[in-house]
This record gives sequence, C-alpha cells and structure tokens, in this order.
Amino acid sequence: MKTLREDPKDEVSANAKLLVRGGFVDKLMAGVYSFLPLGLRVLKNIEGIVREEMEGIGGKELLMPALHPLENYAKTGRENIDVLFHTESSTGNKMVLGQSHEEVIVPLVKKFIFSYRDFPLAVYQIQTKFRNELRAKSGIFRGREFLMKDLYSFHLTEDDFARYYEEVKKAYMRVFQRVGIGATTHLTRASGGTFSRYSDEFQTLTDAGEDTIHLCEKCKVAVNDEIWGETKKCPSCGNIKVKTARSIEVGNIFPLKTRFAEAFDLKVKDERGIDALVTMGCYGLGISRLMGAIAETHHDERGIIWPEAVAPFRAHLVEVESKNAKVKSAAEKVYKNLVAKRVEVLYDDREDTTAGEKFADADLIGIPFRVVVSEKTVEKKGVEVKRRGEERAMIMTVQELLKKMRG
Repeated sequence: MKTLREDPKDEVSANAKLLVRGGFVDKLMAGVYSFLPLGLRVLKNIEGIVREEMEGIGGKELLMPALHPLENYAKTGRENIDVLFHTESSTGNKMVLGQSHEEVIVPLVKKFIFSYRDFPLAVYQIQTKFRNELRAKSGIFRGREFLMKDLYSFHLTEDDFARYYEEVKKAYMRVFQRVGIGATTHLTRASGGTFSRYSDEFQTLTDAGEDTIHLCEKCKVAVNDEIWGETKKCPSCGNIKVKTARSIEVGNIFPLKTRFAEAFDLKVKDERGIDALVTMGCYGLGISRLMGAIAETHHDERGIIWPEAVAPFRAHLVEVESKNAKVKSAAEKVYKNLVAKRVEVLYDDREDTTAGEKFADADLIGIPFRVVVSEKTVEKKGVEVKRRGEERAMIMTVQELLKKMRG
C-alpha cells in the first residue's frame, strides 16, 4: 500500500479523497474503483456483519450470474430502463449486466418451490452490480460498478410478508448500529420507483449526501423530499414538526407484492390445493456505498476514524528510529506477540520514513489504536498507545497492551 500527500484533483467528496489518499481504493474511471488490500479488508468486515444479520432472519446465501438474458427483462417490462448496460453475444443473443436480480431470482425459485410447505423463503447474495449512472460522483457513493447485498423473500400471504418486512427493517438498523452509523441513520419513506408506489429507504445524515429528507423530531422517521408533497407529515406518528437535512441512502427495501410472480407465472398450491401467486419483497444494501458513508461520517482534518467493527486492522504498530537495533528488536517482539494473540496489526517498519510521516499516515488510515515503539518507550519497558481521534497517549506494558487489544 502507498499513501498520498495531496488530495486527488478529480475528487470532491471527503470519502473519495480520504479513501484514495489512504490507499483504500483507486479510481479507474468515473464510478469504477479498484479496492486495494486495505479497502478490501474493510469491505470484508462490512460483509461479515451483513451476513450475520441476514442469516439471523433466515436468509440463505447464494450467488447468481451478473450476465442476464434481455428477454427476462422484456417479461417484466424493464428492458428499456436507462440504467441497464446492454451487450450482445457473437451469436446475437442480447444480454444485460445485472443492476438487480428480480429477473433472475424469480425464474430460479420457480424451479424449486411447488407447495405451501416450501414457504416462507428468503435468499440473498453479495455481488457486484452494474448501473449506467448518468451522475457517477461522490466517490463510491454512486458508482457504475459496486458491491451490493440483495435479499429476496417469498410468501404465500400478505400478513406473512408484512411480518418479515418488519424483521428486515430491524435487521438493517442492527447492521447500521454495528458498523457505527446507527445514530445518524433513519428509516425514510420514499418513492417505490419501478417497483411500487412507496419504498423504505435508510438514509444516513451527511452534508455530502445526494438526498434531502424531512426528519420527524419526535420519532426520528423521515420522508424523502421526492414525495414530501404527497405526505406533508411523518408517516409513523403524524407529526408535522420536521427538520430538513442532507443524507445518503445506504439501504432500500421494497414491497414487490405479486408483480414479478405475475410476470413469470410463479404460483404454488396453497393449503386448499388452489394455485396462488407468490408475494415478494426485495431488500438492497450497498456494501461499498456503506464503506463510503462510514468514511464520510467518521473523519477529521487528519484522516479517517474507522469504527472498530469495520477497521482494516485493530492496531497500527509504528516503529520509530528504525535504524536503532534495540528499537527494531523491541518492535518486532511486540508485533510477534500481537500476531500470536490473533490481534490484527499493521506494522510500519519503514526505515526511510520520518516519525512525523509515519504518524501522519497512521492518522490518515484511521486504524483504531496506534502503538508506538521508540527509544523512549524501550527505556520505559513499554509501548505508547493512542486511540485514533483522541489526543492523549498512554505508556503501557506489552502485557497491558495485549489485554487491551483483546478486550
């Protein structure tokens, strides 16, 4: 990994500047980024949290193709939506790159469920999506290629769907709480787009956001500005006292009802032996967008401040005066002790870099704990430990450090 001293000239948002400078991502072109080793570790940590919560509400993971036959979209009337990337095989078969997977999951499920005994069913995936965004901007907030979790649920009754829909809402809020943005993320009534009249979004407050929401000061539920004129009050408690704020959408859930079941004739036998259309819901959560939202809302003038649950490492070990044999030996011993205790640690033992540059990189990268080994700490038979975002550093023994890192 390499860090940059200056902000990239073609980036405006804080998340893009910090993630590029910190060596987390690299921009290939507008809306398309490579995730470098540090960035990939953050993504994997977010994925792990999302998986736990999806499994906790009965979701079963699968992985579907990114290349879809266009004819499936013709069945649902979505073959001409403007976000689709179109392609064609050498034999003339017309295809699109997956922007979501309703047109794939419904015919897939149709092959495996036949009666009421197979319900309810919930399946999800974490997969790359492609959307021909006309306004690819704000770093990894709005990309043309991005990582997304999409969950699909199948039900025989509206009541069963409604029950599960509420379970998903709670699971999403647990995700946001665990990754560190729960306090600033709000359930938001929004337009359903091509799916339904309304949907429920999850919006994280940030001045860099693309959306404007009207937030109820009483129950903290919000309404997206795009439909505010239709409601003019909180959809949860009816309160009309709201405040306006900028925000970024980090999740969106839709009641699909029977729309896609009708398109693909997805019917099953109910308990009376009568054919019934299946009711569906779909639930999206942007993994890479969530990473951008965390960086956007957790930083200071020095760099990113990663919440511990998603940070690429728990400790950033900085070896100062690397050409001093005693310091190097002590730092290597600390490193081996941390690794032996399964503490994830990034070790900066560069010999051609000043202490100031190493400290600046540590602040930029934003790992929760900075652990410094220097001539001063060697004399005191300990290490200097400072939590990112705090000014005060403490000298502690290696054993005290190990206990703190595993706490």
